[in-house]
Amino acid sequence: MKIISNKNNLQILHEDNHLIVVNKRVGDIVQGDKTGDKPLSEVVKEYIKEKYNKPGEVFLGVVHRLDRPTTGIVVFARTSKALTRMNELFSNRETQKTYWAIVKNKPEKSEDRLIHFIKRNEKNNTSKAHIKEVPDSKLASLDYKIFKELNNYFALEINLHTGRHHQIRAQLSAIRSPIKGDLKYGFDRSNPDGGIHLHARKLVFIHPVTKEPIIIIAPTPSDSIWDAL
Repeated sequence: MKIISNKNNLQILHEDNHLIVVNKRVGDIVQGDKTGDKPLSEVVKEYIKEKYNKPGEVFLGVVHRLDRPTTGIVVFARTSKALTRMNELFSNRETQKTYWAIVKNKPEKSEDRLIHFIKRNEKNNTSKAHIKEVPDSKLASLDYKIFKELNNYFALEINLHTGRHHQIRAQLSAIRSPIKGDLKYGFDRSNPDGGIHLHARKLVFIHPVTKEPIIIIAPTPSDSIWDAL
């Protein structure tokens, strides 16, 4: 049974006057798109409006996105100043992003740095990871390591160096280790909830206003595989 976030069940990981950080569920969409489904940004606005009894329109800036089938940390800015500064932190790669992924096919190396050139296909909303540069491609880099072997699967910890469209999904698919449930990138069957086993686990950054170091860790969704970690 898939649960979509609403203002009463939001999983809030951090909240202050400048930022609000949410643990996204499978199926939550971060920003509005052609589906017309209510985005997480609107849900967070409703939550703020109700909690702080705010009249009028609530300001909320989307700092970054996560793919709809992915779970984990999403950061929103509550002020325009925080939004500008968080955008700079993300674009200057001054954040440390750690993901967890579950794969069935064990990568050849237990840890490695993957470097590809990612080319996005707008028509079918996918990206392909190429070994060599091709026209309109962008450099993509990540480090992974296997941190746990499960019965039929392997849990990878991934540190991103770049933030490309579907980067982790495309790069793991390129080494023949697609993420569990990710039909788009070569896994053989979908997950019951339509999600994939990719979770934005940890985010480290310097707070844009207070300048304190912030470390956020998002609990994994509850299912037999995540629970085994």
